[in-house]
Amino acid sequence: MELVDELIEKRERHNSEAEKHKHLRDKLNEQTKEWVQKRDELNSQARSLIDVANSHKARRNELNQEVRDTKVHRDEWNKKVNDLAELLAKKKRDKEPRKGPSIRQLKKKQKTLELQQMTSVMKPDKERELIEQIGTLSKEVKVLENDLEGDEDIKDLLDSATEAREKAEYYHAKVEEMADSSQAEHDSMMGVYDKSDAIRKEADKAQENFIKCKVQADEEHQSHIELIRQIHDYDKMLSGLRQRDSPTSFVPSAPGTHRSDKDEAKEIYEQFKKGDKLSTEDLMLLQKSGYL
Repeated sequence: MELVDELIEKRERHNSEAEKHKHLRDKLNEQTKEWVQKRDELNSQARSLIDVANSHKARRNELNQEVRDTKVHRDEWNKKVNDLAELLAKKKRDKEPRKGPSIRQLKKKQKTLELQQMTSVMKPDKERELIEQIGTLSKEVKVLENDLEGDEDIKDLLDSATEAREKAEYYHAKVEEMADSSQAEHDSMMGVYDKSDAIRKEADKAQENFIKCKVQADEEHQSHIELIRQIHDYDKMLSGLRQRDSPTSFVPSAPGTHRSDKDEAKEIYEQFKKGDKLSTEDLMLLQKSGYL
């Protein structure tokens, strides 16, 4: 009876431990499901953000191409402006009167006198005379320019130059506008990519926690199964002992049992009493030797 009581006590202790491992395994499995759900939700958010970022990227690339195309038009009109300016200057030189200084010479002289007035210290009457000379030159330049602008050829060139300048300015403004929009799309793209990266890191952390919980749950499950096997072994041993102690049962010593088998069985029995796990072969030897 002492052996039966000891087996029952060990069985109950192992059963209690098995239940603890089962409870912890189930808890870890629930955590595993939660981490999987969180990981999948985060990955879904990250994928959605990537789609948004890619749409900003596509729009940015479209705008960059439009900037390149518009720069071509702007440069073409800038070249026309320069060509027309040269042609207009040549046409004015050809149309200017042959006698007297040219408009360019008059303007140059006017600028020289204006600089002299601003930088020199002079008497009032001298300064008055200088101002009159500047005014006279300004009037001469205006008269000559008015005469030239009344010329049909020059007038046509001036109109063409004005149109070309307006076109160049228009395309330049478009380039700056689209460049600003492209930069805004780029900034938005990078901001969304940063958010996606941050969420992806959270998803990776959730994956790490999932693996950690899964490994721990598997370990707890193995511990539970191992204890259940030991409990089954105890059940077999208890069943054998009860059958042996039954008044209607008789378990003779197995014929041919050698002294060495008895000694080995005794060692196994001592190991069992210490709490060591017994194999099926150990149990069979104990039964064969009369310990069970």
